[in-house]
Amino acid sequence: MAALSGLHPAFRKNRYLFRRKVFRLFGGAFHIYDEAGNLLLYSEQKAFKLREDFRIYAGESGSRELLTIRTPQILDLGATYYVQDATTGETVGALRRKALKSIIKDEWVFLSPGEQEIGRLTEKSTAAALISRFVGLIPQHYAVIGADGRTAAEIHQHFNPFVLKYTMEILVPEPPMDRRLLIAAGVLLAGIEGRQE
Repeated sequence: MAALSGLHPAFRKNRYLFRRKVFRLFGGAFHIYDEAGNLLLYSEQKAFKLREDFRIYAGESGSRELLTIRTPQILDLGATYYVQDATTGETVGALRRKALKSIIKDEWVFLSPGEQEIGRLTEKSTAAALISRFVGLIPQHYAVIGADGRTAAEIHQHFNPFVLKYTMEILVPEPPMDRRLLIAAGVLLAGIEGRQE
């Protein structure tokens, strides 16, 4: 796991707002802001790809790529998404969607670069998860839980029928998973789970 001082400044914050771009014909686009409303990161989901492919940039111009999120699987509900630092080539880790569990409530597993399980991301309330599947009016609320059982971060969806927004708050100074993996999780929630809305 990269030391905080070695990370790009955009990955050192404790609070983020993920917002899906409203008007986009093909692929997905996501803005990531700090709590003051400053744009920190911009992400694009590549269109017309059989395998999911997300890129995270240090700004909307796309001139500096920081992370890539890719899966080798094609149209697999339980796919594993590998996160790589685009500047160093380092494998940061991976996120695996638990397909069967996610039918009832969303669940993802965080994996280390060696693919050991180091935490999970799960919807906090089964009842709210079920209602949100059928009604869509209940904002989703997620917890990021480390392998030691402690909550490292929380993610709240904001109720808005037109724009998909999530707020992530990192609750501990040194989460059990790389902070870049947490940002990747926010992008995947907006890009993958956001499709069921």
